[in-house]
Amino acid sequence: MMEEQPKDVLVRGTAWDGKIRVFAARTTQLVDDHRQRHGTYPTATAALGRTLTAGVIMGAMLKGDEKIMIQVKGDGPLGQIVVDANANGEVRGYVDNPETHLPSNAQGKLDVAGAVGKSGHIHITKDLGLKEPYRGSVPIISGELGEDFTYYFAVSEQTPSAVGLGVLVDTDNSVLHAGGFIVQLLPGLTDAEIGRLEQAIASLPPVTALLDQGETPEGILRWIVGDDDLQILDTMHLSRKSGSSRERIEQTLISLGEDELKAIIEEDGKAEVVCQFSNDVHTFNREQLELLLAQAKKPVQ
Repeated sequence: MMEEQPKDVLVRGTAWDGKIRVFAARTTQLVDDHRQRHGTYPTATAALGRTLTAGVIMGAMLKGDEKIMIQVKGDGPLGQIVVDANANGEVRGYVDNPETHLPSNAQGKLDVAGAVGKSGHIHITKDLGLKEPYRGSVPIISGELGEDFTYYFAVSEQTPSAVGLGVLVDTDNSVLHAGGFIVQLLPGLTDAEIGRLEQAIASLPPVTALLDQGETPEGILRWIVGDDDLQILDTMHLSRKSGSSRERIEQTLISLGEDELKAIIEEDGKAEVVCQFSNDVHTFNREQLELLLAQAKKPVQ
């Protein structure tokens, strides 16, 4: 009987008298679900998995109905990575070119930087329920993504942070382990405390190595901040955010307009729409398209 994988969870807390905010997540099942849906090859799996993990942690920094969208637009063969997350532990994503796989890098690891590219930008859009969404953008500085998100927090949000992200892919291309952490420094830390934190992070084994040893997200945080003053505020179960609903896709088809819909009906007699996030295929036959055409003809009130 196969041993059941531990469930994907995220823990959030504080440490050192509230002078550090800490987040850690295990995202193995989420990343493997995306691998299966999108048919990602190992390097693409690692790049998408790291971005999904960053996204679900950044989503946990939000409240209520707030949402975040991450776009990693590098000049590598992977193309664009898009991840969409909310405050409830739900996340989804895709890559433009899921069949990207490169030879291992000099360290014998999956060459995520080569797949992402060394030039380009990370764009972050947060829907905070205000009139205009918050938008932040930083150049890609390494393509390994952990360093790039660290740079984003320092430059765009002026919050010194340490970001660790990891995905370990098995020989059969399935995801053995995936997870990560974000540690954020708040005002009040002494130089000695900052030095202690930097040393702890520098000596930390890779996230996937800790998960492989059976370490929990809370355990990973204890490696970083010690046992004494870690306060876990909550634990959140993680899940894949569902793709676009059929109703939403119908609205998209209606928005094409009367002429475009007529052309589809006359030329093809059907339409197939693939949701980029879920890879689900929605099929519309001639009769269904004619009903949508009737709605497209209605005058706007």
